Amino acid sequence: MSFRIAVVQPMSHMPPDDEKNVDDAIKFIEQASAQGAEFITFPESYPGPWRMPATFDPNEAMAEAAKRCGVYVQYGTLEPIDNEKRTAYNLLMLARPGEGAPGKYRRTHPPGPWIYRGGKYWDFNYTEGNEYPVFETPQAQVGLAMCSEVYMPEVSRALSIRGAEIIFLPAGVDKRKLWGSWRNLIWSRAIENLAVVVTTQNLFDKSQRGLAMVATPEEVIFESTKEGMFLVDVDLDRIRDLRAQQDSPNSSEQNGAKAGILSQWQRPDMYDKFLPKEKTSP
Repeated sequence: MSFRIAVVQPMSHMPPDDEKNVDDAIKFIEQASAQGAEFITFPESYPGPWRMPATFDPNEAMAEAAKRCGVYVQYGTLEPIDNEKRTAYNLLMLARPGEGAPGKYRRTHPPGPWIYRGGKYWDFNYTEGNEYPVFETPQAQVGLAMCSEVYMPEVSRALSIRGAEIIFLPAGVDKRKLWGSWRNLIWSRAIENLAVVVTTQNLFDKSQRGLAMVATPEEVIFESTKEGMFLVDVDLDRIRDLRAQQDSPNSSEQNGAKAGILSQWQRPDMYDKFLPKEKTSP
């Protein structure tokens, strides 16, 4: 199963002008569809809004564009909870080309509300979600995770155990000194979960170093630090083959990734000893 992903690393509009991102996003969706993309991925919080109280809602426009152009659209926005308290979930959405409501992932890590308070870009009281949905599409089982959740391997592992074959893991802004470790971790999440992992980020000026990247368990098949929309063809047959294989002493002669790590290598009897399902009283 081969399909095309459009990875968008945009020059984004900062608040209070972030509503302008919606029109830009729709143009990207139209261009991606015209060039044969079946998925398009945008950064965290793109098109927005980035702050509470929210001044616009992009969901109707993004869902309409996905349906009209016949492409799955992963994008970022907020789900307001209380405007007066300025509380919201930080969302990744998966708008569908056909009927049905968009898929939704509420960021789960870290615990709220401090992470998005009073910054240069974001400003709201973040409330964490508590679910790891996996979305079925004709091309792949899709999982969503967000930004520095790449540092929490449990998130990607939970998605892969639930069947995700491709994980969209878009980020927010310039990573500065974290750039190198971030890149390594994107590939690590692909390696250890036998999955395709896709990331991108917002850019706000030409001096910033982006990270748009598509990694498989065996190689990084695309990466760019530049602004733009990049078309990447992904073949899931290899992912499914690696997941179906059993590991053996000689498997490294034919595989560039470790088969069996999602099944054959697992020791759930051990994990329950140091990760109890329920907290016990001291």
